[in-house]
Amino acid sequence: MAEGFNETYLTLPGHAGFDKLRYLFFFMFLTVYIFISFTDSLIVFLICSERSLHKPMYVFIAALLLNSLAGSTAIYPKLLSDFLSERPVVSRSACLCQAFFVYSLGGSGFTLLSVMAFDRYVSICEPLRYATLVSPSAVAALLLLAWLLPAVLVAGAALQAGQLRLCGFQLDRLYCNIYSFVKLSCGSTLVNNVYGLLCNAMIVFLPIVFVVFSYGRILLVCLQQSGSIRGKAVRTCLPHLLVFINYSFSTMFELVHSRLQADMDVAVPAVMSILIIIITTLFNPMVYGLKTQEISKRVKKLLCYRRTEG
Repeated sequence: MAEGFNETYLTLPGHAGFDKLRYLFFFMFLTVYIFISFTDSLIVFLICSERSLHKPMYVFIAALLLNSLAGSTAIYPKLLSDFLSERPVVSRSACLCQAFFVYSLGGSGFTLLSVMAFDRYVSICEPLRYATLVSPSAVAALLLLAWLLPAVLVAGAALQAGQLRLCGFQLDRLYCNIYSFVKLSCGSTLVNNVYGLLCNAMIVFLPIVFVVFSYGRILLVCLQQSGSIRGKAVRTCLPHLLVFINYSFSTMFELVHSRLQADMDVAVPAVMSILIIIITTLFNPMVYGLKTQEISKRVKKLLCYRRTEG
């Protein structure tokens, strides 16, 4: 490969481990992406079209699923094209662009989960103040903050990474990762690493602490209530808790693995990338479609209606 090409494009050698099964992986990921796009869009459509679901809790669910759909779109199309390519490559600018969307939307996932925890906390612990604290204007402001804060912070990290001179041109992931990009640099990356830790603290660790605190308070309040009230609280909180746990474990594993991994075969990070992509993107629509009673009931009603009509 020519030197000039190396200065502009990065290779993704992790795909080499899947050469013999790349068509199988292509169809598997295509099926997953179609399923995610359909289910996320269906649930968002139901929430938008059903007036009875025009409540903050469901608005936040719709926002989280839209966020998940956007994140999937930032990863899957490029991944699918790479499985069909003899030698997957990505330009420096396209890599940073993908990394920005992946990290920004990933951070928005955590901030949205903390907003949803706030909604549940006020609903259960401060019911008399719910209409005031979670008004339509408050919902709009919280959604704007949940998307804008991670985007601004991650944009700073991506711009800093874009200033680095690279000496390596092989990414150890199947998709672009800002930290993996920074590791290819020749010079000092102290500023990048410190800023990256600050971003992680702001858009990952602080939301996690807030969610844990909120559910600790909810648990204390529920223990003082009757069984029927506890059951209702569990039904409304369980889907959010399941998604939060999935997000947290997947993200913690990705952050720790990418920063602490020793020299290893490129197939190992590639396999980890595949598992993280599939688990995090499939989990949301399955949980909210099956575990949220009002949404599940309307999904079944719509599908049965379509089947009868057909």
